[in-house]
Amino acid sequence: MSSIATLKVDHLIGTQVGTSTIIKELARGGMAIVFIAFQRTLKRQIAVKILPKNLLTPKTAELFQREAEAAAILSHPNIIPVYEVGETDEFLYFTMQLVQGNPLSEYLKVAKKNIIPSRRILPLPTTLTVITQVLDALDYAHRNDIVHRDMKPANILIEKHSKRPLITDFGIVQVLRVKDDSKPSIHGTPLYMAPEQIMGRDVDGRADIYSMGTILFQMIVTELPLPAFKSKPALLKHKLLKKEGLFLKKPSEINLALSEDMDRIIQKALAHDPAQRYAACEEFKKDLEDYRQNHCS
Repeated sequence: MSSIATLKVDHLIGTQVGTSTIIKELARGGMAIVFIAFQRTLKRQIAVKILPKNLLTPKTAELFQREAEAAAILSHPNIIPVYEVGETDEFLYFTMQLVQGNPLSEYLKVAKKNIIPSRRILPLPTTLTVITQVLDALDYAHRNDIVHRDMKPANILIEKHSKRPLITDFGIVQVLRVKDDSKPSIHGTPLYMAPEQIMGRDVDGRADIYSMGTILFQMIVTELPLPAFKSKPALLKHKLLKKEGLFLKKPSEINLALSEDMDRIIQKALAHDPAQRYAACEEFKKDLEDYRQNHCS
């Protein structure tokens, strides 16, 4: 059975896709391949993300088109803009801004290798800046009825020079969770998924808030206080059963520089019941801004 990891795409180099010409492969994900391309109309390099049709069902193809078009209407400084959506005989595609930088996951990985223990996490003001800017972007998206559903450090790109965080893959991941029979199937990264998302229920912006709570927790401690799991299904099951939460310790018990105010913020963002979480990203962001003012001055 073919997969995105083994798919041969050399023949696509030089292919014209919409207003662009594919130059070279940049990266591969679970269901897509990203290329660097040259947009002839505006004479600039952009990114082209393709989803091969032989890896999709007719239903997911239809939903991809719908969701990509919805994502293309988003215009926010912290969201990678989608320029063009289309399809060829071989694949579906959308074009977007080419970002010079690395994902947040890479920054966290590098920090954890620092020989100085106190520098194995990013400075708290930096973390709060990244998280609040991303929350502002998510709030904007949610107000436009678009939920990301797969927020994780790998989907937050940090621009090389400005250090601006940019969310990628808006609205696209939903199509990867729908089978031909339209029943929800579980895809995504278990650590960041909200309990209601694991259960296959319809989700709203509070699922993204849960994911951002996990990302924030990950950024302010050297190691997340997780129980030992032998498999991803075990982690998912634990999330559903342990309504008091997944993590074994509070942030301030690991990072002594944090106050209990941060514990309360994290606890609210990670509430098992979405009704107990922040109702909107704007509220989450406001609490973090208050924390910065009270504890980082």
